[in-house]
Amino acid sequence: MAKIFIGVAWPYANGPVHVGHVAGCYLPPDIFARYHRMKGNEVLMVSGSDMHGTPVTVRAEEEGVEPAVLAEKYHTLNAKAFGDLGLTFDLYLNTENETHKEVVRGMFLRLHERGYLYEKDMELPYCPECDRTLPDRYVEGECPFCHYENARGDQCEECGKLMDPDMLISLRCVACSSTPEFVTRRHFFFKLSALEEPLKEWMADKDYWRPHVLNFSRNFLEGGLKDRPVSRDTTYGIEIPIEGNEDKRIYVWFEAFMGYYSMAVEWARRKGEPEAWKEFWQNPECKHYYFLGKDNVPFHTIFWPAVLMAHGDLDLPYDVPANALLRFGGEQFSKSRGVSVALNDIVATYDPDAFRYYISMIMPENRDADFSWNEFVAKNNNELAAAYGNFVHRSLSFTQKNFGEIPGPGESTGKEEEALAEIEKALEEVGNHLEKCEFKRGIKRAMELARFGNQYIDAKAPWKQLKVDRAACATTLYTSLHIARALAVMMQPYLPHSSQRLWEMLGEEGDISKARWEEALRPPVPGTKLDIPMPLFKKLELMEMEKSDEVPEELSKLDLRIGEIVEASDHPNADKLVILKVDLGDEQRQLVAGLKQHYSLDQFTGKRIVVLCNLQPAKLRGMMSEGMLLAAVTAGEAEVSLLKPDGDAAPGTKICGTTRAGQISFPEFKRFKLEVGEGNTANFVTGDGDRFRLSADGVGMITDKPMPPGTKIE
Repeated sequence: MAKIFIGVAWPYANGPVHVGHVAGCYLPPDIFARYHRMKGNEVLMVSGSDMHGTPVTVRAEEEGVEPAVLAEKYHTLNAKAFGDLGLTFDLYLNTENETHKEVVRGMFLRLHERGYLYEKDMELPYCPECDRTLPDRYVEGECPFCHYENARGDQCEECGKLMDPDMLISLRCVACSSTPEFVTRRHFFFKLSALEEPLKEWMADKDYWRPHVLNFSRNFLEGGLKDRPVSRDTTYGIEIPIEGNEDKRIYVWFEAFMGYYSMAVEWARRKGEPEAWKEFWQNPECKHYYFLGKDNVPFHTIFWPAVLMAHGDLDLPYDVPANALLRFGGEQFSKSRGVSVALNDIVATYDPDAFRYYISMIMPENRDADFSWNEFVAKNNNELAAAYGNFVHRSLSFTQKNFGEIPGPGESTGKEEEALAEIEKALEEVGNHLEKCEFKRGIKRAMELARFGNQYIDAKAPWKQLKVDRAACATTLYTSLHIARALAVMMQPYLPHSSQRLWEMLGEEGDISKARWEEALRPPVPGTKLDIPMPLFKKLELMEMEKSDEVPEELSKLDLRIGEIVEASDHPNADKLVILKVDLGDEQRQLVAGLKQHYSLDQFTGKRIVVLCNLQPAKLRGMMSEGMLLAAVTAGEAEVSLLKPDGDAAPGTKICGTTRAGQISFPEFKRFKLEVGEGNTANFVTGDGDRFRLSADGVGMITDKPMPPGTKIE
């Protein structure tokens, strides 16, 4: 029995985990872990929410809450979404866990004692307007490599290059947009340069890594390593365990990946065997796998191994199967950019296995891939339901109807022998792909077995056999159910929910995830009673929010939701603008609107509005606006009337036909036509001139003041 440790990248607790995260680093390790458990290996898979990253504090300041409050909110939301998707972490906590803090402080001291941490002065950006030094994510500017305009002070999201704040062009403070100065501060540094040669030696035999991971890592090393700061000026995070540093905390890049180790320690404590972590961390036979997105590669192939080497008593990574990026309409998924399809929305709307199947089929293992709602629906309907689901249902329903139980097989023919050989071959090949983290190839090979099953039934035609040779029909159905049973096992790592349903429909008992991989070879038991089967998968319609054929397709490009204004204040730099904090159910956003001359501040609070959530964020006179509320506006803005629901619609409720789509620019939005209809109703006008009334859960949208029909909504 082998031991497998799986470390999964820690998401920032600053918003809902999105589809890009799932494809990049959360679904792959679950598939891998489920397979190895079925192989009889001992697996420990851990992760958690990064509560201390600067994206958390930036978002908390925007929402006007304490970082710990915001982080706990999104930790809870994301942990539930992971559970609903079927991810099987052995432990998923967060960096506020006391064991994690204890382990991090202990590692900091060990590295300091071993001479790998030292203090020196460094130049840091300082914002005179905010009166503070600026951590990396509080600084933005133009990337010097790819010239993306909103690169961060630690890394460019577009090209993935790491950098220091002083490398950015046209540096600006995220909070107030002013230009920072540079000041001298004393901080701790990790002696990364001392480990350059040991890292090169360690990486020399890693030719089994994915090419893009290996090439990037070796090129990074060849560029030379420089020491990196591991403390920062803040009072939020894990304290530095050395006297005289009360106003500093351990830098989150240095802290977060220590969570892989700390969660193993916490797992052992919760298990009641406090030394059990050593079997995974001080065992040369245990293989360590780390799953993450490609923008995280250097932290797991360079920095984390360097820290482990400096520690001197912990196992190094075996493989780092990092995925490339999943894009949406050509854009990179990004919480900070607002290009996001939230996982909690997906699992609340769709069968999680339908989503798991689609992501597995397009997984960006070696190159970027693109997420498409239409392709998602097509792959579910034309592949998952039409091939796999259809084979299972026709096999089970015909057997149950005509035999009521799994029939005993009669004399085998060449076709039956071919079917058994195909099961054995598929099991071996799917397993080989999973061993090598080739998840896309694995599920495609499993689907070939489902298609073979359909071909087998078509060739044998049991509906004809039943009339002339009942024994031959029984053999055909018995063999078909053997294929179905094998598929239930092989698909379990990918599609655990439907595999369990199929397992039970075949009359099997218990949790299929506890079955061994080789169970796919065992034939079904004749005489097992069968209940009337239900279809394994259902056909999908885009977003399934409204089943009406009248919903215009153009609406799917807008992310319109009901919001509730919880706070309104004057804009500090503009007389006509107001700043609104809006509750959208699972998040709060700041909107800046030019409504000061049409509504008083006390008229805003508590008002339900319609918010365009996928408009590109923009700074209006120095204040960030993360969307736009919709209002009817007459010529010259003589009259303005906000849209609102004509009844009870909760914050976060989606407007029918719209999706959590990728970002659009304001000029793109202007091409959509919305206007007031009879009775102050809000209507969407299609390119063909058809009118469609906006509604949410059956509640229509109206203006809060009487407005003439035809008035433009913007």
